[in-house]
Amino acid sequence: MAFDIGQLPRRSFLRGVTGMSAAVAAGLVLPGQASAAGEPRIYSCAEWGARPPADPLTTLGHPADRVLIHHIDCPNSTDYSLEHAFQVARNDQADHIDNNGWSDTGQHFTVSRGGYRLEGRHGSLDALRSGRKIVRAAHCPGQNDNAIGIENEGTYMQVVPPKAQWESLVVFVAYVCRQYGIPVAEIKGHRDFYNTDCPGDQLYAKLPELRSRVAAVLG
Repeated sequence: MAFDIGQLPRRSFLRGVTGMSAAVAAGLVLPGQASAAGEPRIYSCAEWGARPPADPLTTLGHPADRVLIHHIDCPNSTDYSLEHAFQVARNDQADHIDNNGWSDTGQHFTVSRGGYRLEGRHGSLDALRSGRKIVRAAHCPGQNDNAIGIENEGTYMQVVPPKAQWESLVVFVAYVCRQYGIPVAEIKGHRDFYNTDCPGDQLYAKLPELRSRVAAVLG
């Protein structure tokens, strides 16, 4: 059962981020763009220029019960701009539809190396806001009907994510957990449920810290 969404003060989501000015500069939260429920800034499919899904998508009438962390396994770009983040989302969607034969982007959401959060699969943002629904995804066999898939731009076998991306992920996962009532113990890595090196050795090793940070944000 999801928590009562209520109002979570915006400052709660910025705990652990180095100052409001730094968060604004990194695009983590923009002035005037957090909702009454404390939603961090998430760019919708329409905003980054997504193609329509190739096939109809299915929205399930139950909340998510887990978060799965992924990495895209793409180059670790030093372009941290919003424009680059949008291009990453478009490239990912094209790869998933044209090369994988999927209906849409496989994951529900993406976090860029610059810290921008983007909706992946169409309808995921509305479902998240409801706290009661999840869009059937294609990010991990056996987990697509119940786990929110969050891709992180980059490859994290040898290096850790940059600070802006990491802090943005903390903020975002805390929001997802709050919306759906997901316990922090259910913040997992892709490799926990599938034979893969995703989300990379270094990012996977940081998942205990991610759980701890999210628990602190949620209080």
